[in-house]
Amino acid sequence: MTRLFSLIACVLFAISPNSFSVTPAEAVAKAVLLEDKTDEQVALIQSVAPDQALIDLLTLWKEGGIFLLEVPDHAKTPVRLDDTKDSDEKQGALLLSGQPFTDAAGKQVRLLASDLNAAETDSDLRTAMKSILDLAGLAAPDRQARLQAVETLGMGQDPTRLPALRVRLSKETDAEILSVIKEAIALTELKTEDPETIVAACRALGNLGSIRSQDALKAIAKSSGATARAAQEALRKIEQHLVTVNTWGTLFRGLSLGSVLLVAALGLAVTFGLMGVINMAHGEMIAIGAYTTYVVQCIFGPGLELSPFGLHISFPSLKATGWLYDSYFIIAIPLSFLTAALAGIALERCVIRFLYRRPLESLLATWGVSLVLQQLFRLTFGANNVQVSSPRWLSGHWTFNDVSLGWNRVFVIGFAVAIVVGVFLLLARTPLGLLIRAVMQNRSMAACMGVRTERVNLLTFGLGSGLAGLAGAFLSQIGNVGPSLGQSYIVDAFMTVVVGGVGSLFGTIFSALGIGMADQSLQQILGNPVLGKILVLAGIILFLQWRPAGLFVTRSRSLDN
Repeated sequence: MTRLFSLIACVLFAISPNSFSVTPAEAVAKAVLLEDKTDEQVALIQSVAPDQALIDLLTLWKEGGIFLLEVPDHAKTPVRLDDTKDSDEKQGALLLSGQPFTDAAGKQVRLLASDLNAAETDSDLRTAMKSILDLAGLAAPDRQARLQAVETLGMGQDPTRLPALRVRLSKETDAEILSVIKEAIALTELKTEDPETIVAACRALGNLGSIRSQDALKAIAKSSGATARAAQEALRKIEQHLVTVNTWGTLFRGLSLGSVLLVAALGLAVTFGLMGVINMAHGEMIAIGAYTTYVVQCIFGPGLELSPFGLHISFPSLKATGWLYDSYFIIAIPLSFLTAALAGIALERCVIRFLYRRPLESLLATWGVSLVLQQLFRLTFGANNVQVSSPRWLSGHWTFNDVSLGWNRVFVIGFAVAIVVGVFLLLARTPLGLLIRAVMQNRSMAACMGVRTERVNLLTFGLGSGLAGLAGAFLSQIGNVGPSLGQSYIVDAFMTVVVGGVGSLFGTIFSALGIGMADQSLQQILGNPVLGKILVLAGIILFLQWRPAGLFVTRSRSLDN
């Protein structure tokens, strides 16, 4: 009987909606009254055009939201309740058409849901409802809803759904959904009884590289004859497709990881590579940018209450929603740069300025500052990680030929490119960049020419710290933010700068991308993230033994170099 219901639903789905004369509310109301007459109930709900009104009513019925109301001097009446409750927890009664259900005085009847009996359904009726709901989803105006409906029908592999899928195939215009419909049809045809149809379906699935069909094809491959051979051939093609998908997926993940390393290492390339300062607190500049993003998100959302050192600090809430809330990250990006830059300037004025040309002392001092800042983060925001939610325009992913590209990682890659171009233009095309390059090449000569080297040091360190803050803002969109966030990237950032060549921005770019690609590739090949990172580190050590100056050697006319 279940297959019969599905077949009827498919046929009705293919009929033009104009051929239906009964409204969804009328049909469902009559069906609810036909208690214990499943065949008639199914016939009624299948006599209605499968539009959104029918979907809403059937969903409400399945969830127990339709009640049979018995009122004196009235026949049983199917009703539903509105969403508003009064002080007595009562809700207004509505007819299934949406009109208020009123008493003799014309006043809307208000009822307690707990006092009512929900309209019952049995397994056959629920199966018929599911068939209609699934099939109605094929014509949904929302693209994602149509895609989900097609995938559900395909994985169900019910041959009675083939007519509806073929009708949708002739009407669909979206290229991705068309491909999924073809896959769903082929998957469903695997359950037919005709060997030739099964062979054709196997070939279609193999040509499509259908990853979802592997289990079904493996079951057929265990049989014998032409169908088994066709299934085995399809599985070979799918395996080849999987190799391609994994390769491109690994390259994308490596590129995104390299971009994260690049953004994190660019600031270090300025402070360590150009200034020669070993700043072990650089990771905490990254954490400052990430926490700034978190604070901005809370201001746009529910607000934030902090109590560091017993002091109560309250950040107001804008109670933003929709596009206004999603714009918080646009505001957080420059604020992350500014906050980290100010923290870097304070560090340079209070500590670093006294330790130039004293690398060991600067390393120890900034390591102490790093520990102090980590503890400050714990006292202010707590020891646990805080969650930064991605705005909707950075959520989700784009799938191309089964390769999933996360929007947040695509954004990091794009913005890393923009930051590299910006830093290059700053150093090569602006007066500040000219002063920075002059001081880095020969500090004494620049001072003799009237350059205020202390101010240049201050601005350069602020720039490097601000870039680290940008890295923190981007990292907040990929993972959680915690007190030790910076420590997770400081070692990789130093390795990136050293491998690329101390003082070389272009070397930092190539090094970051190379390390990211190597890390992800080895993890994919070995299937062990820890072993992959160990091999990357070993490779870096061997490379530096062969080329201690890195990929790009920075040459200078300074006698100090």
